[in-house]
Amino acid sequence: MFDNKNILITGGTGSFGYQYTERLLANYRPNRIIVYSRDEYKQYLMKQRFSQACMRYFIGDVRDLTRLKMAMEGVDYVIHAAAMKHVAAAEYNPMECIKTNIHGAENVISAALDAQVDKVIALSTDKAAVPINLYGATKLASDKLFVAANSLAGQKRTRFAVVRYGNVIGSRGSVVPFFKELIKNEAEYLPITHPDMTRFWITLDQGVSFVFKSFQRMQGGEIFIPKIPSVKITDLAKAMAPNMKQKIIGIRPGEKLHEVMCPADDSHLTLEFLDHFVIKPSIAFNQPSSYETNPLNEKGTSVPMGYEYNSRDNEAFLSVPETQKLIALASKSNADKKTLVAI
Repeated sequence: MFDNKNILITGGTGSFGYQYTERLLANYRPNRIIVYSRDEYKQYLMKQRFSQACMRYFIGDVRDLTRLKMAMEGVDYVIHAAAMKHVAAAEYNPMECIKTNIHGAENVISAALDAQVDKVIALSTDKAAVPINLYGATKLASDKLFVAANSLAGQKRTRFAVVRYGNVIGSRGSVVPFFKELIKNEAEYLPITHPDMTRFWITLDQGVSFVFKSFQRMQGGEIFIPKIPSVKITDLAKAMAPNMKQKIIGIRPGEKLHEVMCPADDSHLTLEFLDHFVIKPSIAFNQPSSYETNPLNEKGTSVPMGYEYNSRDNEAFLSVPETQKLIALASKSNADKKTLVAI
């Protein structure tokens, strides 16, 4: 579906943008891939790896609507990956987080409607479900904006959807590289915020594959959520350093004990498919009459009232050996891409 098409990725120099670009070039013949981001050094580094004739590198910020409109001219598909993502940084710089994650989302929507883009997928996070920190709250607002944008589209062809998933193993600022650094430096212990803490886990490859599939599945207004395993943070520490001491340091500001991806209060809108969930829009104008069957002819069923998909009660939990295998898989994937220092 991406052959001879123009694709724009906001925040395109990040880990996701790099992997998505690599997959596009390997499996399709796109007309243009537009990497839209504000860091010229990361764009310089990425250009060393991807210099094909179809590649375009746009310096720009999602806060800048005029620049976004210019970049989106003639674009068919947009992946909105740009965001201010670090919980602590968002708490300390709340207005900056709001400007990027909420106003930036609004600008992407306006530019996409103006350019009559075919499909837009915005990347979200489990922290947007029942949020307790500013980052999660801004991403919830962003999710709502993208879902509601389908109503704004009217007779225009543009359709919007959201992909929500959990922690990406080995991504910048996550616990895996943090633990690795402590282990490398022979720290006395690995800090654990709470012995019962759990998280959803997904590899970058899996996340990218799910977004590709979501473009095929989407009709407009859906929040797509993959079924992925959970891991206890204490088991993660054991997997990485079996003989290393663990020390409980307490839950940090804005941190949850367990994460949620399908809230109980959205259960009346939630459909379960074989390998994913879909949260339907609560207000649907210009939308399909039914989301139970998607364009791939996959069929979903309503979940029971009050059902919640969270990392604590997840049916799929990784054992310590399984966690070790997943970390090794993610590490190998990143090692294969060492030519791009920006990751």
